Amino acid sequence: MSANMEDRDGFIWFDGELLPWREVKAHVLTHALHYGSAVFEGERIYDGRVFRLAAHSARLKNSARLLDYDLPWSRTEIEDATRAVVKANNLTSGYIRPIAWRGSEVLGVSAIGTTVHLAIAPWAQEGRLSVQVKPGGINVTMAKYRRPGPDMAPGGAKVAGLYVICGIEKDRALKAGFDDALMLDWQGRLAESTGANIFLAMGGKLVTPKVENFLDGITRRAVMGMADKRGWSVEERAVMPEELDDASEVFLCGTAAELVPVGAIDDRRFQVGPMTRALMEDFQTLVRRPDSEGFGESSHFATVD
Repeated sequence: MSANMEDRDGFIWFDGELLPWREVKAHVLTHALHYGSAVFEGERIYDGRVFRLAAHSARLKNSARLLDYDLPWSRTEIEDATRAVVKANNLTSGYIRPIAWRGSEVLGVSAIGTTVHLAIAPWAQEGRLSVQVKPGGINVTMAKYRRPGPDMAPGGAKVAGLYVICGIEKDRALKAGFDDALMLDWQGRLAESTGANIFLAMGGKLVTPKVENFLDGITRRAVMGMADKRGWSVEERAVMPEELDDASEVFLCGTAAELVPVGAIDDRRFQVGPMTRALMEDFQTLVRRPDSEGFGESSHFATVD
C-alpha cells in the first residue's frame, strides 16, 4: 500500500456514499482548512470489530456540538457507515479516521451558512499517528507549550485546531531524538502527551491527571476499568511534574498508541514494570471481546445521539 494517504486503493465513506479512495476531495477554500473547525476521531479495528465504536461516534457528535454545529447523521447512522466502510475495505485490523467539517460556501471567521460534511476512512496501518512500543520503554521530553485553560478553548472537543501545539511539540521531540513530548496544563500540572493520556504507578496504585480541559480518553477509561477488575486503586487528581520522581512506572495510552510504557522522561528513568505489563495484556484481551463495540467504561458519552 502506498505511503501517500491520497494515493491509495480502497473506499472512503463520504457524505452518505462509499466512494473510491482517490475520488474523495475537499475544496481548498473549505472553512475547516482555514480555521481549524474540523472534529475527528481515531478508532481501531480488532478482529473486524471497532473498539468502543459507540463511544467514539458519540464523542464525534459531541465535539461538533461544542463547536456549535450539529452533524446531520445520528450516532447509529455513523456506526453503520463505519461498519460498512470497514467491510468495503475488507479490513480485520487497522485504524479508522472519521472527520467532520464545515464546507466552502462561506469563507470567514464565522462559519454560518456552510454545510457540514463527514468522511470515514479506514486503513490497515497507523503509520506515524502515535508512539510505538519499544523495548525498555519510549523516551519522552517535557513540552514547551501547555494545554490551554477551560476559559481559553473547548478542551473536551477533539477538534483539529487544538492539535496545532501538539504537532509543534511532537516535531520538536522527534527532531531532538525523543519519541514524544509530555505537556503540562495551564496551571503547570501534568496533562497528557501530544496524543495520549498518562498514568503513573505510585505506591501500588495508579495515578492519572484529573481531566479538566483535555480529552478524557476512551482508552484511558478502559485502563481504569481494567485496573478496577484487578482490584487496583486509580486516583484521578492534580499531578505535579515533580511527582514523576516518585513513580515506579509510567505509561501512555490512547487509541492509536494502545498502552505504551515510558522508559525515560528527560533525565528521569523508569522500569517497564508489572502493572504496565499486566494492563497491556489485559487490553489485548479486552479489545477482542465480542461486545467490544459498545460504550464500555466510557459512559459519559452514552447519552449523546
